[in-house]
Amino acid sequence: MNRRNFICTGALLLNPYLRAQKSTHESFDELIVLTTNDVHSQIDAFSAQDPQFPNMGGFAKRAFAISQIRKQMEHILVLDSGDVFQGTPYFNFFKGELEYKLMRNMGYDAGTLGNHDFDLGLENLKLQLPHAAFPMVCSNYRFEGTVLEDHPQIRKYSIHSKGPFRIGIYGLGIRLNGLLPDTISSAVTYEDPVACAQTMETYLAETEACNLIICLSHLGYSYADARISDCVLAQHLKHTHWIAGGHTHTFLEDGIQVLNASHRPILITQQGWGGAWLGATRFKLTKSGKNGSFNHQKITL
Repeated sequence: MNRRNFICTGALLLNPYLRAQKSTHESFDELIVLTTNDVHSQIDAFSAQDPQFPNMGGFAKRAFAISQIRKQMEHILVLDSGDVFQGTPYFNFFKGELEYKLMRNMGYDAGTLGNHDFDLGLENLKLQLPHAAFPMVCSNYRFEGTVLEDHPQIRKYSIHSKGPFRIGIYGLGIRLNGLLPDTISSAVTYEDPVACAQTMETYLAETEACNLIICLSHLGYSYADARISDCVLAQHLKHTHWIAGGHTHTFLEDGIQVLNASHRPILITQQGWGGAWLGATRFKLTKSGKNGSFNHQKITL
């Protein structure tokens, strides 16, 4: 896939959730990737009186939207960028079991871990992960000496094949110190996200021959200080096509472009919080496999 030909624009997608695609004489294959982040246990829709999201969001609306898109698209991935847990009484009562079971039923393919997913400790996370069934990609966290060591669902990366698309996915988490009690944060070894990302993207591109590489990031979109954010990370990468972000609850309606280390555009997206938006990113690959393009839009639920 020629990275120089990737262009980030407003998506041209099918109805009712995906706008109509413009006609083209070029033959191509298509993949649509649906993304969420920072859902924070918002199982129900927001109330009609909510000042930000009246009657919006909720797992039922998202499940229906995903099911309708599955009927329209042959190749689909569903991904999450962390902080599934914490925010409503559902989490206080079910401790994450309900959130993960519903995501499994929606057919999520992969996710990464946000800081709030550790709120009830590593033991609780271990207990809840089997309810999700899908892998959690965490490239810069290590769990040696903990109950999560060698957990089969926690991986450095995952690879998914959809038609001609070979998709490599890796995940990056934020430093947990100061966000969690020391008893939890000190148990997780945090590694430099930039170095880990460079290692992962090189391996996925050169060894695994992935023609689409996605980073699920819970680093945050941008900061005024020197902390590593998605915008900073993008400038150090060469092979990653897209950073699907979380943590800062940033609403990026059409996504943004940042030039990577090779001065090529990399897409950054984030869907705010609470599940009010579902991200929809379409990738096109010509039948020859030499040229590609991507488009992003938000679906309001």
